[in-house]
Amino acid sequence: MRRLAARGAAGDAGEVAAPAADSSDSAQGRSPSSWRLIDLCAIWDAGVYLPSAAWNGASSGVARRRLNEAERLSSVREAQLKQLEVTRPRVLGSRERGRVPRMARQPPPPWVHAAFLLCLLSLGGAIEIPMDPSIQNELTQPPTITKQSVKDHIVDPRDNILIECEAKGNPAPSFHWTRNSRFFNIAKDPRVSMRRRSGTLVIDFRSGGRPEEYEGEYQCFARNKFGTALSNRIRLQVSKSPLWPKENLDPVVVQEGAPLTLQCNPPPGLPSPVIFWMSSSMEPITQDKRVSQGHNGDLYFSNVMLQDMQTDYSCNARFHFTHTIQQKNPFTLKVLTNHPYNDSSLRNHPDMYSARGVAERTPSFMYPQGTASSQMVLRGMDLLLECIASGVPTPDIAWYKKGGDLPSDKAKFENFNKALRITNVSEEDSGEYFCLASNKMGSIRHTISVRVKAAPYWLDEPKNLILAPGEDGRLVCRANGNPKPTVQWMVNGEPLQSAPPNPNREVAGDTIIFRDTQISSRAVYQCNTSNEHGYLLANAFVSVLDVPPRMLSPRNQLIRVILYNRTRLDCPFFGSPIPTLRWFKNGQGSNLDGGNYHVYENGSLEIKMIRKEDQGIYTCVATNILGKAENQVRLEVKDPTRIYRMPEDQVAKRGTTVQLECRVKHDPSLKLTVSWLKDDEPLYIGNRMKKEDDSLTIFGVAERDQGSYTCVASTELDQDLAKAYLTVLADQATPTNRLAALPKGRPDRPRDLELTDLAERSVRLTWIPGDDNNSPITDYVVQFEEDQFQPGVWHDHSKYPGSVNSAVLRLSPYVNYQFRVIAINEVGSSHPSLPSERYRTSGAPPESNPGDVKGEGTRKNNMEITWTPMNATSAFGPNLRYIVKWRRRETREAWNNVTVWGSRYVVGQTPVYVPYEIRVQAENDFGKGPEPESVIGYSGEDYPRAAPTEVKVRVMNSTAISLQWNRVYSDTVQGQLREYRAYYWRESSLLKNLWVSQKRQQASFPGDRLRGVVSRLFPYSNYKLEMVVVNGRGDGPRSETKEFTTPEGVPSAPRRFRVRQPNLETINLEWDHPEHPNGIMIGYTLKYVAFNGTKVGKQIVENFSPNQTKFTVQRTDPVSRYRFTLSARTQVGSGEAVTEESPAPPNEGNHTKKTVPVKAQAQPIQLTDLYPGMTYTLRVYSRDNEGISSTVITFMTSTAYTNNQADIATQGWFIGLMCAIALLVLILLIVCFIKRSRGGKYPVREKKDVPLGPEDPKEEDGSFDYSDEDNKPLQGSQTSLDGTIKQQESDDSLVDYGEGGEGQFNEDGSFIGQYTVKKDKEETEGNESSEATSPVNAIYSLA
Repeated sequence: MRRLAARGAAGDAGEVAAPAADSSDSAQGRSPSSWRLIDLCAIWDAGVYLPSAAWNGASSGVARRRLNEAERLSSVREAQLKQLEVTRPRVLGSRERGRVPRMARQPPPPWVHAAFLLCLLSLGGAIEIPMDPSIQNELTQPPTITKQSVKDHIVDPRDNILIECEAKGNPAPSFHWTRNSRFFNIAKDPRVSMRRRSGTLVIDFRSGGRPEEYEGEYQCFARNKFGTALSNRIRLQVSKSPLWPKENLDPVVVQEGAPLTLQCNPPPGLPSPVIFWMSSSMEPITQDKRVSQGHNGDLYFSNVMLQDMQTDYSCNARFHFTHTIQQKNPFTLKVLTNHPYNDSSLRNHPDMYSARGVAERTPSFMYPQGTASSQMVLRGMDLLLECIASGVPTPDIAWYKKGGDLPSDKAKFENFNKALRITNVSEEDSGEYFCLASNKMGSIRHTISVRVKAAPYWLDEPKNLILAPGEDGRLVCRANGNPKPTVQWMVNGEPLQSAPPNPNREVAGDTIIFRDTQISSRAVYQCNTSNEHGYLLANAFVSVLDVPPRMLSPRNQLIRVILYNRTRLDCPFFGSPIPTLRWFKNGQGSNLDGGNYHVYENGSLEIKMIRKEDQGIYTCVATNILGKAENQVRLEVKDPTRIYRMPEDQVAKRGTTVQLECRVKHDPSLKLTVSWLKDDEPLYIGNRMKKEDDSLTIFGVAERDQGSYTCVASTELDQDLAKAYLTVLADQATPTNRLAALPKGRPDRPRDLELTDLAERSVRLTWIPGDDNNSPITDYVVQFEEDQFQPGVWHDHSKYPGSVNSAVLRLSPYVNYQFRVIAINEVGSSHPSLPSERYRTSGAPPESNPGDVKGEGTRKNNMEITWTPMNATSAFGPNLRYIVKWRRRETREAWNNVTVWGSRYVVGQTPVYVPYEIRVQAENDFGKGPEPESVIGYSGEDYPRAAPTEVKVRVMNSTAISLQWNRVYSDTVQGQLREYRAYYWRESSLLKNLWVSQKRQQASFPGDRLRGVVSRLFPYSNYKLEMVVVNGRGDGPRSETKEFTTPEGVPSAPRRFRVRQPNLETINLEWDHPEHPNGIMIGYTLKYVAFNGTKVGKQIVENFSPNQTKFTVQRTDPVSRYRFTLSARTQVGSGEAVTEESPAPPNEGNHTKKTVPVKAQAQPIQLTDLYPGMTYTLRVYSRDNEGISSTVITFMTSTAYTNNQADIATQGWFIGLMCAIALLVLILLIVCFIKRSRGGKYPVREKKDVPLGPEDPKEEDGSFDYSDEDNKPLQGSQTSLDGTIKQQESDDSLVDYGEGGEGQFNEDGSFIGQYTVKKDKEETEGNESSEATSPVNAIYSLA
């Protein structure tokens, strides 16, 4: 059993509940007292206004925000809740408990709009007159233009002319027009009329007339007794599509390979026509890198080829409004060529031009001419740069920007790289661009100087200003442009200079300041800002309201709330000047504020923790200088719903009965409902289950019943949850009937799907189950497929128990459904059934909006709004699109909006890093979705403008420093402060002639910190350091450079420590100096110890000078190994040590095998470089068939002679022995000399006992073995093994199976050295030294 941890109630965080406040209240026409209330002003906590059209969205948004507040309970409340917690001993499983609020959503009453007006007044923002008729008829408002035609209004001459102008105000405004700055008398022209309740002009030409007569500049005036609002100056123009002048064009004669331009020169139209080239037979002209159309409409040939004669060329102009295409007389080409045959095979020739005899030429520009040009573009428009070049071969075009890169997010190449388009140009796109035309003959470049100018654009657009009598306010009109625009103020359509003087008004450039405003100050002000590239006109009215307090909510509300929760009592009111609000309880006592009560600025009363004594009647009183108003709220406190006996985890055998208890205690005045979930999904109560008020019983438990069961006890105000887990054990009994022993398989697919009970949002699906194949069907999965968004993709719709074969499916609007069913048993899933027939539901407006709405800047002057698009089942209709709205947070500006079909939109020209409110609303052809909640996004960041100051460095040790600095001002960060960052580099080492890397490194200190530590520095070095501020855009300016020096440290490990063992007596050690001395080296320390398995000898320590890098260790034990540890030292101490071990003995712990190929001869071979004291095995086998082998021979080499540790040369007995040997040798030499002088003869060789094979060479060939006196090995050479293994070896010889000569063993442990075949004296001369190379041989000679 588990308890869920969350708790809440409908009254939590200020939710106001009413008796039986369900969705049917409105339909049943219940009393207004049953309406649920939300605090409209509280919605402004996050800068979000949720209009009344999206009441459901507002309600849920407030609920979510308030639930978050409810989690931050006071410690007192938490203690009380813990005391009330029902404690029980733990049983199987863990326990979880929770209480989740139930929130009904109601449509808003009429007073909500007025309440929102009050909230805006309290925040000092611009407001709209509420739609509530009782308030709208009383509150006055100057006119506001709501709709108007575009400034440049081009109309179709075949249609009636419509010039739009609509406005609102109270009283309703009247309209009049000017034409070319003069009053336009509509009554005098029978063709001109004005729409009813609108200022839209309609000019009717059905009875004749020329539209051109009405061209000019129009302006609309909307007026009531409180002021006059103006539209933009609308320039009316009639679309023109003039005819092409007739002309006779002579054939154009051109040499093959030469450049050519065919000029179009279209007639001037309004708007400009679209140009394209075709042949006279209306076939499009194929364009490529060689032949292309320029932006001016001309057709350019970089070089003319013979195939260009195969068609003619006609320029066509398409006019937008008339939808007509006019064709110019065609050009005919005549190409002069040195190769008159147009062989198509030459078109794919690798050098087509040379094959056709066309001379190659370096590039030259056809457009624009010369090497430099200039171009001006307006901010926000597209910049189009074009370079078209001639040459043979056809040149390639590349684009560059001088001093920087092309803006990758805005730049794109067109017309085969001949045109560069940069969208949404800004000031940073100005500069010099150049195009490079190149082919294999050379290259040329053309520089285009781009100047970016700007029509006026808003920095602060004036907003409507609503004040109470005596209040102060201001209108701000700030715009920018290039050149700088001028600002002109008007009031009610007249220049401010000619208006009657107003002592309460003061003009200060782009700002009008109002002081002590009165009713007479009401007017509409116009701000006109202009430069040579355009103008902006904005209307903003100043309205002064004088209204006594008025309560906007129903009287005598009933609010029910759960004990110990937090709630908020709302009292929406309205008045001007803004009234003050006070709360009283039970009609007596002082104003409620402080302690358990908190009154918000908007007048809402929050009770932090509800107690029984808080029940009663609360009175709110709103007062201003014109009067007062009051309302009452009755608060009832209800006991919480609690599960005091919870279901417990159970383990049951299949086929038994299980009962899950769930006993609940609740407030008797509230209706209790108990329901069950299985695996967090609603439980289907079948015929094997019985649900009672306090328990759930499951009869004949099966494996599919295993899972988690949740008891949900709920009232209209709160709910409590308890969970338990049921484990079902399989029945292990032996099958009692033949059917049970049959093999089990996956079920067969369901069949015969049928759709019945067709409704707008549901349908009944019926199917016939397939064979279960000896395993009962546990579940059916219904899947659907739609053919609009993801045709052919099947999605899970719902899941049903295996005992049913019919289900009512809930459907979404405007989806063309098709269904299939999959059966599941314990073996697996069946194949899907055949699809059902299709059923399309009718459309409806969306019921939800896209999720994951974000606003982030990708550049310093934009904000990219993104969201997750909706899928097919949530579109609810055709042409799903999204209405994107945004405005700056905590400002009074109106919402900007745009309709988007994708999943992103980029807002341009934004200030640097300011918060925006963002809403994305779904819309289809049936209507709009619910009003979305606002999401806070931020425009793009710019680089920080300031660096940290007062940077202080303190050296902590040889490798670390501490930093301290002063934080920068928040307005200089220009974005979100990510971190402070230190850049540092090693300038030099204090050691002379030591090269150091000056690569910059960095250390980051996230967040708004004032100190940090930089570690992993090199000791004994000079460093420099700079600090910067980092935001999402990048680094800010660098601080003043700081210098510091690290003290001496310990060195790094010596490099390339090598241990070599040339023989069994000595070990040679070599090493290189440390890579980083980190100070003045004073020497090395070597520690070594002998070890043999687990036995370890005494450690020996040697100290060396800093220049020594070699050392030889005399071994005392040839069997043990040595472990060496070497470190370098400075004055600070020893540094990092490096450890190596001496090589292992050759056969330590392994048995290695080596093979030597020899010739198939019966000659003996020598095994050289064997290790002394080792056991070897030997066999001879066939290389082609390893199964043919000799018997295995085992032999052991003799033990090597080991010198004593004492120097033998200093021993007296050794000196005497050497002298005796020298005397004996001298005597022998004398005797030999005497005998040789007498002519004595000696045998050449002594015959071996080994018989010669049939392939043995003759004695006459001079071969001999090791015992031959003339070939006696040098002192120190290895003794032949022939004598020692003769009695054990087989009759076969190694030479019978391989090739003679030298063979090298692999170095894997046993045999190390060379095996040699005996040869003639002449062949072995010069090679005898190879037999004396091993130190082991020398040992043998002494033995």
